[in-house]
Amino acid sequence: MRSTFSYRSAILILLLGIFTYLYGLDSRFAPKNGDEYPYMHIVRMTADSGAWLPLQSEMDGIKNTKPPLLFWQGIASTEWASHWSLAALRWPSLVYTALTAFSLFLAVRRFSGKTQTGLLASLVWLSFFASYRYGRPFLTDPPEVFWLTLPFIALLYWGKSAFESKLFFPFLVAICFGLALLSKSFAYIVPASFALSLCYWRWRDWSISKFLIHDLIKIILLVLLSLGIFALWFAFDPSPEAVWKEFVLGENAGKFEARNANYLLDLIWGGDSIWMLLLTTLANAGLFIFVLISALWQCWRHRRFLSIQETLLLLFIAAFLLVFSLPSQRSGRYLLPVMPAFAVFIALYWDRLPLWGFRFALLLQALVLSLLIWVGGNLQTSPFLIGATAWIYPIWHWVLIALSLALILIGLCKKNLSKTIALAGCFLCYCSLTSSLTPLEGVLGRFDLATIQAARNMELWIPCDYRAKDEEYRLLLPGAKLHGYAARDAGNIDVLQNTYPFVAVQTPLGVTPQVCESCKIVGSRMEMRARHSDQEIKAMLMGEIGEHLFVNEYLISTPIKMTGPQSGKDACR
Repeated sequence: MRSTFSYRSAILILLLGIFTYLYGLDSRFAPKNGDEYPYMHIVRMTADSGAWLPLQSEMDGIKNTKPPLLFWQGIASTEWASHWSLAALRWPSLVYTALTAFSLFLAVRRFSGKTQTGLLASLVWLSFFASYRYGRPFLTDPPEVFWLTLPFIALLYWGKSAFESKLFFPFLVAICFGLALLSKSFAYIVPASFALSLCYWRWRDWSISKFLIHDLIKIILLVLLSLGIFALWFAFDPSPEAVWKEFVLGENAGKFEARNANYLLDLIWGGDSIWMLLLTTLANAGLFIFVLISALWQCWRHRRFLSIQETLLLLFIAAFLLVFSLPSQRSGRYLLPVMPAFAVFIALYWDRLPLWGFRFALLLQALVLSLLIWVGGNLQTSPFLIGATAWIYPIWHWVLIALSLALILIGLCKKNLSKTIALAGCFLCYCSLTSSLTPLEGVLGRFDLATIQAARNMELWIPCDYRAKDEEYRLLLPGAKLHGYAARDAGNIDVLQNTYPFVAVQTPLGVTPQVCESCKIVGSRMEMRARHSDQEIKAMLMGEIGEHLFVNEYLISTPIKMTGPQSGKDACR
């Protein structure tokens, strides 16, 4: 029932993991969070102002939504928005993720004494879907995870030298925590310092007096220094009162307000309950969720024989879990910094873990690949996707999915290969998912060069179904001056062409819009719809995917003249 994780397997899966994280980095459809486009908007507006502070935004209530470090990062990586692309914005996130994985490898290799275990810990963490989803896009999570976990990884690496350090290590911790606060929120000092205090207390053999004498002052000073680094935002921002109102009171204090009935009821029931927090934290592991559960069960069974490193990891997890169960808004995303610790337990217990968790992972992977085959085949043979709008995959896409599925089936049949193949299968599923949308990333989903030139410097109205959706259109139509209208009206062509001089409208696949005699279709592309009714979802499950999942989008020039400012709020704002 045991499996050996060899160097050869480690190197091959590492190369696969690197390719997976790089593949589709600039994709508009990469797994991500909806905050990416609002963050892009703040970067672009701040860069246009020519100053690092104050942060700029045209969105009500979303200006000082996060500390400035992420936005400064975006300004630097795009050279003040002069090289505007998703790849330019995202590559620093990829660097943070790589640094987290590398530091995790160094620490686990050192205290476990096995290079394979260190590699395994890093690869398992990278295989988690939350790591893939949040570790690549332009979000606050990659720097937050790196800076918050680095001090605890350093504790595992240096051990006694770190705990006994009176100045050097506490100073490094303060810098790391301060940068984490400037990346996400000052509130993270609470779980971070609480976890560090528990680790020091454990190092002092649970002696409160020893902890108070030797370590309390270090904790207090590093907390003050960390908060001092965060306070630089207030010191250098020309409008500190706006930061206080929007970020401190709005973004942070508001998370303690009851979201449904009352605080206690929300704690034990509903989508923001403590049970949902536990479930979503485990779900961060994605396809490896049952492997994580089996590793935690092994940890519980061997709780009397845990090493000090394992105890420190558990204290780190427990501190974050306890603190983030207190706000009324509870989300597994807040627990992303503890996912590397979970990966370490899987790596340490790898040979002792039962096969059932890995077989569940393999079955989930087979299900994902089967769904991708079904959806892809349905789209490629759809009667609505023919001619100029044909949905055609390159041959290597089908080769990738076929080989991936064959490998997973081997893993289900060969016990000695199940664990290694289950780990590789996570990355293969992510590659296959990205590959499944390649037609929409190419000519099919983009406007041609003539359309881009025609839209440059033109006032264009586009459909918006969430804030800052226009940032996506700026990638498709660089140079256009964009305004938003409600996405629910995108199919009301008669009204739109009689309202706006230059507008993007949407029609079902196979339907060409009927435009006025003086109107002109400038260009078109295919777009994937974001929201569907229950009836449309049922129809797609019955195989009618193309006609409900996608629409055609046309740019229409009309004779309408707009002399005054646009009335009403921009739907993208």
